[in-house]
Amino acid sequence: MSSSYRSRIQEFKVALSEEKLDLNALRELCFSGIPFEGGIRALCWKVLLNYLPLDQTMWDSFLKKQREGYSQFLKEMIIQPGIAKANLGLSREDVTMEDHPLNPSPESKWNNYFRDNEVLLQIDKDVRRLYPDMAFFQWPTDYPCQLILDPQNDYETLRCRVEQTTLKAQTVDRNRSGVTNVSSPGKALNLYPSNEYEVLPNGCEAHWEVVERILFIYAKLNPGIAYVQGMNEVVGPLYYTFATDPNDKWREHAEADTFFCFTNLMSENRDMFIKSLDDSQCGITYKMESVYSMLKEKDMELYIKLEQNIKPQYFTFRWLTLLLSQEFLLPDVIRIWDTLFSDQDRFNFLILVCCAMLVMPVLCGFRLIRDQLLAGDFTINMRLLQDYPISDVHTILAKAKELQDGS
Repeated sequence: MSSSYRSRIQEFKVALSEEKLDLNALRELCFSGIPFEGGIRALCWKVLLNYLPLDQTMWDSFLKKQREGYSQFLKEMIIQPGIAKANLGLSREDVTMEDHPLNPSPESKWNNYFRDNEVLLQIDKDVRRLYPDMAFFQWPTDYPCQLILDPQNDYETLRCRVEQTTLKAQTVDRNRSGVTNVSSPGKALNLYPSNEYEVLPNGCEAHWEVVERILFIYAKLNPGIAYVQGMNEVVGPLYYTFATDPNDKWREHAEADTFFCFTNLMSENRDMFIKSLDDSQCGITYKMESVYSMLKEKDMELYIKLEQNIKPQYFTFRWLTLLLSQEFLLPDVIRIWDTLFSDQDRFNFLILVCCAMLVMPVLCGFRLIRDQLLAGDFTINMRLLQDYPISDVHTILAKAKELQDGS
């Protein structure tokens, strides 16, 4: 560790030791990257995402209240209809004429349960594929949710719900020769390809199962948006950062803290996931067109070239909605997010980063993406934009800052 890096860590420690944090000073410090050591990054993200209050004297009571609230969400939302916890004095509600599994009423607990299962199956399919090149999400967490796993209570895990739903029926196909094939829905829908995560034994939880629970609770609490494919890619880096915090006191509550930070982030970003808002000023179409508007202002030659046959939605949809989490390796995504989270207008800065990714000229004598895009045809350019070739995120962020400053 260099002396300059040690000095930088000390700057963060001093800034975070203040009883009342100076948010502007912390943002300025975080903009150039946040150290991992000592859990500094995880702590700064919680402040930058408006989760932790600036007054540190409030942290203990605030965190206690938030984490208790999350536990209550688990109690209320991860439970079979018709089952209640015995030690609360509630009795089993059997199937009745008023409410039964075939009841189509929106007020039916059974109907809600089956609708929730549809959302859960999509979440389950996505989180099992979260960062497949990393072993982390397959590993068991050191802090499995005891409320869910405790054999003394009546709550079922989401794992059981998925297993019961996918094994509930079989698909029958008859080919032209009259041969009948019977297969399970899981296999028919390719829900569990051989390269996806294996489920751990009872009593253990993999990190991807924790992410699944966070997304399911979010979907239940936000029925207007529920779950949209890609949210798993946004919550993944947040959870990874909090679940690898070297401070045990914080790491133990990574699930609840991730949930609230993800909720805060989505409160700023959720309009991009709502289809009915696509063409509004807060929707994804406007944001995608903003990338080209910025490009037109900063690099007219490249704008004219791309505008001929490559629509911004061909590549910027993924860049913007997933906060670039699919364009770079996870450590680089986390570094980009250090800067995004520290900018007061983070989603406008994201547009600047996207623009910087396009206009990068030459680095250390190597021909970078701008020249390749100007020389390439539609096929070559689409390949470049959908499989971004540059991994030097520090240079990209420096270019985005230049664009922001009007250089």
